[in-house]
Amino acid sequence: MNVNSPSAATMPAAGSRQPAQSASALGKDAFLQILVTQMKNQNPLEPLKDTEFIGQMAQFSSLEQLTNLNQTMNRSVEIAGKPSLMEQAHLIGNKVFWEQEMDGQLQSGEGVVKALTVKDGRLTAELEPGDIKISLDAIRRIEEYTATKIGQEIV
Repeated sequence: MNVNSPSAATMPAAGSRQPAQSASALGKDAFLQILVTQMKNQNPLEPLKDTEFIGQMAQFSSLEQLTNLNQTMNRSVEIAGKPSLMEQAHLIGNKVFWEQEMDGQLQSGEGVVKALTVKDGRLTAELEPGDIKISLDAIRRIEEYTATKIGQEIV
Protein backbone atom coordinates (compact mmCIF):
# COMPACT_ATOMS: atom_id res chain seq x y z
CA MET A 1 0.00 0.00 0.00
CA ASN A 2 1.31 3.46 -0.87
CA VAL A 3 0.74 6.61 1.09
CA ASN A 4 1.34 9.56 -1.21
CA SER A 5 1.12 12.51 1.14
CA PRO A 6 2.24 13.00 4.71
CA SER A 7 -0.59 13.50 7.15
CA ALA A 8 -0.76 15.64 10.25
CA ALA A 9 -0.34 12.51 12.34
CA THR A 10 3.22 12.03 11.12
CA MET A 11 4.33 15.67 11.17
CA PRO A 12 5.28 17.36 14.48
CA ALA A 13 3.32 20.43 15.46
CA ALA A 14 5.07 23.76 14.92
CA GLY A 15 7.06 24.79 17.97
CA SER A 16 6.82 21.38 19.61
CA ARG A 17 10.00 19.79 20.91
CA GLN A 18 10.83 16.30 19.78
CA PRO A 19 13.20 14.10 21.80
CA ALA A 20 16.74 14.00 20.42
CA GLN A 21 17.09 11.01 18.09
CA SER A 22 19.42 10.22 15.27
CA ALA A 23 18.03 10.83 11.79
CA SER A 24 17.88 7.09 11.08
CA ALA A 25 16.25 6.11 14.40
CA LEU A 26 12.54 5.36 14.37
CA GLY A 27 11.03 5.58 17.85
CA LYS A 28 8.03 3.61 19.00
CA ASP A 29 5.74 6.65 18.87
CA ALA A 30 6.73 7.41 15.27
CA PHE A 31 6.29 3.75 14.32
CA LEU A 32 2.79 3.71 15.81
CA GLN A 33 1.89 6.99 14.07
CA ILE A 34 2.98 5.57 10.72
CA LEU A 35 0.94 2.42 11.31
CA VAL A 36 -2.19 4.41 12.23
CA THR A 37 -1.73 6.73 9.24
CA GLN A 38 -1.31 3.73 6.97
CA MET A 39 -4.57 2.21 8.25
CA LYS A 40 -6.46 5.52 7.87
CA ASN A 41 -5.30 6.02 4.28
CA GLN A 42 -5.60 2.47 3.00
CA ASN A 43 -7.71 1.71 -0.04
CA PRO A 44 -11.01 0.17 1.17
CA LEU A 45 -11.07 -2.07 -1.91
CA GLU A 46 -7.60 -3.41 -1.07
CA PRO A 47 -7.35 -3.42 2.74
CA LEU A 48 -4.18 -4.28 4.60
CA LYS A 49 -3.69 -8.02 4.71
CA ASP A 50 -3.93 -9.69 8.12
CA THR A 51 -0.43 -11.09 7.84
CA GLU A 52 1.04 -7.64 7.09
CA PHE A 53 -0.83 -6.07 10.01
CA ILE A 54 0.23 -8.83 12.41
CA GLY A 55 3.83 -8.51 11.22
CA GLN A 56 3.81 -4.75 11.79
CA MET A 57 2.30 -5.16 15.26
CA ALA A 58 4.99 -7.73 16.10
CA GLN A 59 7.64 -5.26 14.95
CA PHE A 60 6.09 -2.57 17.12
CA SER A 61 6.03 -4.91 20.12
CA SER A 62 9.67 -5.86 19.54
CA LEU A 63 10.67 -2.21 19.23
CA GLU A 64 8.95 -1.34 22.50
CA GLN A 65 10.56 -4.26 24.34
CA LEU A 66 14.01 -3.41 23.00
CA THR A 67 13.58 0.23 24.04
CA ASN A 68 12.60 -0.84 27.58
CA LEU A 69 15.51 -3.28 27.74
CA ASN A 70 17.91 -0.57 26.63
CA GLN A 71 16.67 1.80 29.35
CA THR A 72 16.99 -0.94 31.98
CA MET A 73 20.52 -1.81 30.87
CA ASN A 74 21.57 1.85 30.93
CA ARG A 75 20.30 2.18 34.52
CA SER A 76 22.08 -1.06 35.51
CA VAL A 77 25.38 0.07 34.02
CA GLU A 78 25.07 3.42 35.77
CA ILE A 79 24.44 1.78 39.15
CA ALA A 80 27.11 -0.91 38.71
CA GLY A 81 29.76 1.69 37.91
CA LYS A 82 29.50 3.32 41.31
CA PRO A 83 31.05 1.64 44.34
CA SER A 84 28.56 1.36 47.17
CA LEU A 85 29.05 2.14 50.81
CA MET A 86 28.17 -1.42 51.82
CA GLU A 87 30.70 -2.91 49.41
CA GLN A 88 33.48 -0.94 51.08
CA ALA A 89 32.38 -1.44 54.71
CA HIS A 90 35.12 -4.07 55.17
CA LEU A 91 37.65 -1.20 55.24
CA ILE A 92 36.41 0.05 58.61
CA GLY A 93 38.91 -0.88 61.31
CA ASN A 94 41.69 -1.70 58.83
CA LYS A 95 44.96 0.14 58.42
CA VAL A 96 45.41 1.81 55.04
CA PHE A 97 48.32 3.46 53.33
CA TRP A 98 47.34 6.30 51.01
CA GLU A 99 48.76 8.76 48.52
CA GLN A 100 46.92 11.71 46.99
CA GLU A 101 47.37 15.28 45.91
CA MET A 102 46.37 17.82 48.56
CA ASP A 103 46.81 21.57 48.17
CA GLY A 104 48.79 21.03 44.96
CA GLN A 105 51.31 18.67 46.57
CA LEU A 106 51.53 14.89 46.58
CA GLN A 107 51.04 13.70 50.14
CA SER A 108 50.98 10.25 51.65
CA GLY A 109 50.31 8.66 55.00
CA GLU A 110 48.64 5.88 56.87
CA GLY A 111 45.80 5.51 59.29
CA VAL A 112 42.98 3.34 60.51
CA VAL A 113 39.64 3.74 58.73
CA LYS A 114 37.08 4.84 61.30
CA ALA A 115 34.21 5.74 58.94
CA LEU A 116 33.12 5.91 55.32
CA THR A 117 31.13 8.79 53.87
CA VAL A 118 29.25 9.25 50.59
CA LYS A 119 28.94 12.79 49.26
CA ASP A 120 28.02 13.72 45.69
CA GLY A 121 28.41 10.07 44.67
CA ARG A 122 32.02 9.88 45.92
CA LEU A 123 33.18 7.63 48.72
CA THR A 124 35.55 9.09 51.31
CA ALA A 125 37.38 7.31 54.11
CA GLU A 126 37.86 9.07 57.44
CA LEU A 127 41.11 8.01 59.10
CA GLU A 128 42.47 8.28 62.59
CA PRO A 129 44.63 9.63 64.00
CA GLY A 130 44.18 13.17 62.78
CA ASP A 131 40.71 12.97 61.23
CA ILE A 132 42.16 12.81 57.71
CA LYS A 133 39.65 12.38 54.88
CA ILE A 134 40.82 10.67 51.71
CA SER A 135 39.21 9.40 48.53
CA LEU A 136 39.07 5.62 48.24
CA ASP A 137 41.05 6.00 45.01
CA ALA A 138 44.00 7.23 47.10
CA ILE A 139 44.35 3.96 49.03
CA ARG A 140 47.46 2.05 47.95
CA ARG A 141 47.57 -0.73 50.54
CA ILE A 142 45.22 -2.28 53.12
CA GLU A 143 46.37 -4.21 56.18
CA GLU A 144 44.60 -5.91 59.04
CA TYR A 145 44.96 -3.63 62.05
CA THR A 146 45.80 -4.84 65.53
CA ALA A 147 46.97 -2.59 68.33
CA THR A 148 49.06 -3.63 71.30
CA LYS A 149 48.89 -2.15 74.75
CA ILE A 150 51.75 -3.12 77.07
CA GLY A 151 52.04 -6.70 75.89
CA GLN A 152 48.32 -7.27 75.46
CA GLU A 153 46.69 -7.47 72.09
CA ILE A 154 43.72 -5.17 71.56
CA VAL A 155 41.43 -5.96 68.66
